[in-house]
Amino acid sequence: MPTNFTVVPVEDTPISNPDYDGEIMKEEDKEESHTAAGHYSGDETPRETSSLISTDHDDSIYGKNMALYEDEMESTPMVSSLLNKLANYTNLIQGVVEHEEAESEDGIQRVTVNGPQMGTFIGVFLPCMQNILGVILFLRLTWIVGTAGIVEALAIVFMCCSCTMLTAISMSAIATNGVVPAGGSYYMISRALGPEFGGAVGFCFYLGTTFAGSMYILGTMEIFLTYIVPNAAVFKAETGEPTAMQNNMRIYGTCCLAIMTLVVFVGVKYVNKLALVFLSCVMLSIMAIYAGVIQSAIRPPNSQVCLLGNRTLQNSRFDKCLKTEVINNVTTTTELWRLFCKGSLGNETCDEYFKLNNLTEIRAVPGLLSGVISDNMWGHYDQYKTIVEKKGQSSDRALDNTNDISYYVLNDITTFFTLLVGIYFPSVTGIMAGSNRSGDLRDPQRSIPIGTIMAIATTSIIYISCVVLFGACIEGVVLRDKYGESVKGTLVVATLAWPSSWVIVIGSFFSCCGAGLQSLTGAPRILQAIARDGIIPLLQVFGHSKSNGEPTWALLLTAAICEIGILIGSLDHVAPILSMFFLMCYLFVNLACAVQTLLRTPNWRPRFKFYHWSLSFLGMSLSLSLMFVSSWYYALTVILISGCIYKYIEYRGAEKEWGDGIRGLSLNAAQYALIKLEEAPPHTKNWRPQLLVLLKLDSDLGVKHPRLLSFSSQLKAGKGLTIVCSVLEGTYMAREADAKLSEKNIKAAMAKDKTKGFCHVVVSSNQRDGFSHLIQSAGLGGMKHNSVLMAWPGNWKQAESSLSWKNFIETVRETTAAHQALLVAKNIDTFPTNQDRLAEGTIDVWWIVHDGGLLMLLPFLLRQHKVWRRCKMRIFTVAQMDDNSIQMKKDLQMFLYHLRLDAKVEVVEMQAGDISAFTYEKTLVMEQRSQMLKQMQLSKTEREREAQLIHDRNTKSHAILNDKATPTSDRVHMTWTKEKLISERNRLREANMTVRDIFNMKPEWENLDQTNVRRMHTAVKLNEVVVRKSQGAQLVLLNMPGPPKNTGGDENYMEFLEVLTEGLDRVLLVRGSGREVITIYS
Repeated sequence: MPTNFTVVPVEDTPISNPDYDGEIMKEEDKEESHTAAGHYSGDETPRETSSLISTDHDDSIYGKNMALYEDEMESTPMVSSLLNKLANYTNLIQGVVEHEEAESEDGIQRVTVNGPQMGTFIGVFLPCMQNILGVILFLRLTWIVGTAGIVEALAIVFMCCSCTMLTAISMSAIATNGVVPAGGSYYMISRALGPEFGGAVGFCFYLGTTFAGSMYILGTMEIFLTYIVPNAAVFKAETGEPTAMQNNMRIYGTCCLAIMTLVVFVGVKYVNKLALVFLSCVMLSIMAIYAGVIQSAIRPPNSQVCLLGNRTLQNSRFDKCLKTEVINNVTTTTELWRLFCKGSLGNETCDEYFKLNNLTEIRAVPGLLSGVISDNMWGHYDQYKTIVEKKGQSSDRALDNTNDISYYVLNDITTFFTLLVGIYFPSVTGIMAGSNRSGDLRDPQRSIPIGTIMAIATTSIIYISCVVLFGACIEGVVLRDKYGESVKGTLVVATLAWPSSWVIVIGSFFSCCGAGLQSLTGAPRILQAIARDGIIPLLQVFGHSKSNGEPTWALLLTAAICEIGILIGSLDHVAPILSMFFLMCYLFVNLACAVQTLLRTPNWRPRFKFYHWSLSFLGMSLSLSLMFVSSWYYALTVILISGCIYKYIEYRGAEKEWGDGIRGLSLNAAQYALIKLEEAPPHTKNWRPQLLVLLKLDSDLGVKHPRLLSFSSQLKAGKGLTIVCSVLEGTYMAREADAKLSEKNIKAAMAKDKTKGFCHVVVSSNQRDGFSHLIQSAGLGGMKHNSVLMAWPGNWKQAESSLSWKNFIETVRETTAAHQALLVAKNIDTFPTNQDRLAEGTIDVWWIVHDGGLLMLLPFLLRQHKVWRRCKMRIFTVAQMDDNSIQMKKDLQMFLYHLRLDAKVEVVEMQAGDISAFTYEKTLVMEQRSQMLKQMQLSKTEREREAQLIHDRNTKSHAILNDKATPTSDRVHMTWTKEKLISERNRLREANMTVRDIFNMKPEWENLDQTNVRRMHTAVKLNEVVVRKSQGAQLVLLNMPGPPKNTGGDENYMEFLEVLTEGLDRVLLVRGSGREVITIYS
């Protein structure tokens, strides 16, 4: 019964202290209280407006006894408060009216709350019975028994009922694992399998319910036009037109749909009021069938069937099963004779088969004890437009096969076993009627399992008994007569009814009407639940409703889809379609239960204990088998539709986290895969760069170099692992908010660049330790990074302190110690974004040393991405004086051929020339700068000024030396000949004198560290060659030399790298891990 609650102001109680309470009450609580119901006194509790659990507490109550937990009470409720809220929680009816409020004349607000009242019998058992028993039982079950035979019909019933029973067991486990709010079965599937599966299967369930409405309307019109008012047909079938009946169904079905839609639109309360009437019609009809079976055993009905030979005649066109009759001693012809013969008696022209065979009249319902069950035990499958014949009846075949067959009972469809399965299965659907009404039940966790399983068991007994009784009581040719044309157009099952055939005709008519209204009522609400979840953006408009909660737009779409089913015009063609949608839904209900059971998630605690994962898998397998048995092309179509919806939700749908089983399954699969990966290191053939991207953040905690993310995605093309990390200096307690904001900004940048990977921000006392921890511990198990990608510290010379380049060098050392590859992108801000498309160009690889083949692999991976796809690959290698450059080129070409890499090869010969004065001066400036910065504690401004003075002096000295010094040969040769080798050695002897002359020019050069001089010489010479060859390349890949073992020369190392890459736009310095990452073997 609805209960009216009136909210009125109350007076202060004597124990209240308004002054004290007024001080502790927050200002917003006061405003909320006044808004809710006028002015509250100090000790009143404000009205609950938001969630189930409130965190508002009264300090006067908890402050004395629970002072130890007073800090926790600000964010978490006391147990007593929690239990109080749980006890007052009510799961309101999720039916038609979502919210009803009325204002009385005196302005007092009254809120009407309908409490759940229904038990197992009324709330679950009867609705399931009404939805399961229906159109197929009355219109097609006799035809299925006659066509398939009792044995195969029992097999069909057993398979379908087993499928629904197993699904009901799985559904009961899911339904009793917590409260099932609005949405019913859709809610269960989506929360158990996730938004992708839930949306796909929920939409299939919606389409199944909608096409069920089409089937019920077509069944209603078939009863109306065939058995109640056959003269109302617009199109007549006398001409033999096969589509006449279908056209009538389309016209009247459309009118019926319009009326039913209007009824649902006006108000579902009328449908609910008529539900008991419709259910009564179903039960009376079934009782009439059983009563007729008993009556047939005592006194069989007088219905007769006329056979010509062994062929069944349509007896609606004649009264007597005779060729001639004697009236007043005169032999006259009958109406039947005139159908097959032309002319007068004695001068007639008759059908040959009519002449050769006699007429026989048999009982349509011989009775339970007649023994007709033996004739109906096995199937009689026929082709389209073949005559229904009685097996075992004598017949003479006519030689002339051009006879008119329109007077016989014909098969209107080619029959086979799998077709009958698809037509029959809708008769066992409707098992979710109880779960859809979970909010109306007094105890849904008890009522849903018991009521659903009892309803399936009861209906299964009814179907099995009806199969046996129909085969034992009714003649076989009558059973195969789908529309009762052999019994004067009477519904076949109605010939067995007692006391009158009209009981079943009228009862089945209203039963189909009620089922159609229920489908048109339920389907829009399923669509509305899907739309309100927001997982399918296209359906959001259908989440809106009228002021009373009626989903108007969803109802209009449902009516439109239902009209498509009606335009098909045949119940036999619509039934397999909705069978597919329901079977898909049942398949995923079983899958959801099986997944949750096998995962053993802590939240999986169903009250229904009689389930097992093997039963769920059996139900899932049976559902899938029935789909392909019924119609393989329909099954593939439904699977394709579900797959498209799944991918659409995955691509465009809103992200939802419902704690579903698929997420748990993914976790278990990931755990298993990680453990397997950790058993052994990956083979060279499976090696791919698993990147740890070290990002720098700006002052606003934004990504400083977003193109580093773009380059990482281009390098991997979405494959493998990417971990994007950054480090904040400080303590986590102090910078927790900054860490979360940084992570949010990084994720936004990753989403913008479509970089797939993980994000992690670490707070550490300094950046060096933070990056060190990430290099050591990032990743999990076998899914760890093997390569580190970072940007070149472009401002290392102008930095306030030396931390910038020191951190960089320490990162290089740590990646080398950890046996990880290192990729350093210089001038990263000039690298292309994912939206750019580079025109014709080259990716140049300068292969100086072999450290695992990473230099070969990286250009290949880059060219897989659309940004670099048009670029060609060139490989340069350096030949020393004693190398045979021609042979080197051939060997390298053969090596690339075996590696299946398409690249142009070029061998560059670098002669061991004398060290130029520019190199000495560059080294001198480098060492002087390093010593000065160590010895002098200069301010930032002074350091910059000093660095500028050194740079100016260096430039001036270089200009003077260019005029005085002998220029060195910088020719590049393609091969070393004997003559060249001799001349080169002679030139080197002369170079010694040149070096002595240089030292005489500037004596301080002789005191330089010769190791630094040689390294600077290598950097200068190699840079000259690289710039000459690759200045126009889109990207240059270089072997990155290792840092010095002595940490005292770290700053010099930075200068070497700077000189090596000077004059190049985009450079990627690569330092391999030492292990082979590319192989020639398959």
